[in-house]
Amino acid sequence: MKNRLSLFLLTFSLSTGVFAQQPVPFENEIKAFEQQDQTSPPPKKPILFTGSSSIKLWQSLKTDFPDKVVLNRGFGGSSLPDVIRFADRAIIPYKPKQIVIYVGENDVASGKVTAQAVLDRFVTLFTTIRKSLPRTPIVFISMKPSPSRRKYLPITQEANRLIKDYLAKQKRAQYLDIYSAMLDTNGQIRGELFRADSLHMAPKGYELWTAKLKPLLK
Repeated sequence: MKNRLSLFLLTFSLSTGVFAQQPVPFENEIKAFEQQDQTSPPPKKPILFTGSSSIKLWQSLKTDFPDKVVLNRGFGGSSLPDVIRFADRAIIPYKPKQIVIYVGENDVASGKVTAQAVLDRFVTLFTTIRKSLPRTPIVFISMKPSPSRRKYLPITQEANRLIKDYLAKQKRAQYLDIYSAMLDTNGQIRGELFRADSLHMAPKGYELWTAKLKPLLK
């Protein structure tokens, strides 16, 4: 009787999906990139932009850098573990000329990590890329001061500092301080750089990023 009951419960669980494998976050976005590459081959040796929504939503990327071959492989909502997980599918296969990274803000906003943990995750991403692309220049855009995430800004600033110090010791690596550039002369966040949600950037925000990033692109 017990064996029959156990068999029934197992069958029920399987049929209702209780034991069904959970989908990997952002798997669909990565598959979409791969399908896009099949139908429209990506450029050779692009400057590859990767990271979270600030990259994904950079719709003017190609026109902002008209003299560069750029490729956007950002996927919104991603954190450092996500970019690490998909590095072998969304970064490395493109053999980019240069890599521009913006990620980490969602890690901090989870409220579950320290600045040191963000650095540790970034180091994992950096070394993962370096193993396959040892000579590819990497630019890290510092985490921005999003108004909707004010309570996390102390951790954001500390994590930025730790990453900056780490990159200063690495070859072919640069840190772009965008945090300070998004503050006014009184040290207040420039609200006009953000959309109404006080998180994602308005066109003026991308104009600022473009001006700061241009001198660093190869």
